[in-house]
Amino acid sequence: MAQRLIAWIDQRFPLTSFIKRELTDYLTPRNLSYWWNFGFLAGFLLMLQIISGVFLAMHYKPDVNLAFDSVQHIMREVNYGWLIRYLHSTGASAFFVVVYIHMARTLYYGSYRAPRELMWWSGQVLLILLMASAFMGYLLPWGQMSYWGAQVITSLFGATPLIGDEIVLWLRGDFVVGDATLNRFFALHYLVPFFIVGMVIIHLVALHHVKSSNPSGINLADKDNIPFHPYFTAKDLFGLGVFLIIFCGFVFFAPEFFIEAANNIPANPLQTPPHIVPEWYFLPFYTILRAIPDTLGGVVAMGLSILIFAAMPFLDRSRIPGGARFRPFYRAMFYIFMVDVAVLAYVGSQPPGGLTFKIGVAATVIYFAAFLTLPFLSRWEERWLRARGLPPALQALLDSETEPKPRREAR
Repeated sequence: MAQRLIAWIDQRFPLTSFIKRELTDYLTPRNLSYWWNFGFLAGFLLMLQIISGVFLAMHYKPDVNLAFDSVQHIMREVNYGWLIRYLHSTGASAFFVVVYIHMARTLYYGSYRAPRELMWWSGQVLLILLMASAFMGYLLPWGQMSYWGAQVITSLFGATPLIGDEIVLWLRGDFVVGDATLNRFFALHYLVPFFIVGMVIIHLVALHHVKSSNPSGINLADKDNIPFHPYFTAKDLFGLGVFLIIFCGFVFFAPEFFIEAANNIPANPLQTPPHIVPEWYFLPFYTILRAIPDTLGGVVAMGLSILIFAAMPFLDRSRIPGGARFRPFYRAMFYIFMVDVAVLAYVGSQPPGGLTFKIGVAATVIYFAAFLTLPFLSRWEERWLRARGLPPALQALLDSETEPKPRREAR
């Protein structure tokens, strides 16, 4: 019966050939490490967020007088509502953890370089959509930190020259963060994940066209690769099992770990919290915003701190494959950059002023300097490595890329 059903579908839709081409027979480098698991984990978390969000939307009321109480109703009276809510809230933080590690792996191994630029850029679009969805979802519980966070962030768009006030009015739907803001943020928060699904499909199409990058940086022939199934499906499932142990530990034993305590208090427009802080995954960019006294300059710097990743294929001019694995200068800069991002996140969680402000300014300078000095560092590094002597295989690869291609004879 199953075979007849599959045969009936194959006559009308190329199901079997699609599965073989894109999953079972998809050729993959045999030396992929567990760092390549995080793309699969990101897809799993996206599905978890959509499914849990649909169930939450069945009981949530996007009204300023009912939103906070509807969340409490979900937690206390809906069967397993507490579990769905904690899966969704913890899943948001886990999503950013997985995506940031996925980006760090791409930066370390240089997987953004040709011919994978479009795949890298589609990933950047996914990051922006994810940030937008997370920001709009943060307002929905209508707690103190949610309300004042939305008030501060939306007001930043008022720094836009000439049309700043109109942009803020369009975002809020009113002159203040209120019922119109909550309704449009709820609608967009529900809608944006489906745009993310579309971008994920584009991202995967680009990936399967240029194939997965090799940790060594050397693309092997198809005969030297192995099919994705069963080798890497088993590896992904093992990684998923380890991830779920950690994830469920937070869900069941520390569900409020990523939730600000002030967000358990209903929003009060007449009482400002002593320290307004965004979610942890926005803290590095929030520090960059605060590091520049001018509001417009801070907003521009914060936007550039996200968009500058798209320029990596042009900034990194080294021809040495393998990313940081064979590049000691780039590897040192990568680790410095990771520490700098952690420092930015810590500074963003602290009240502004004093020593933390100076540290934030210094960390912001280091953040942008890492990108702006990369073109010069990549050239100096290549000359330094050539002077010390490259491995024969790597030297032959570079020589083959620099040799002029034979011209076609004119007929």
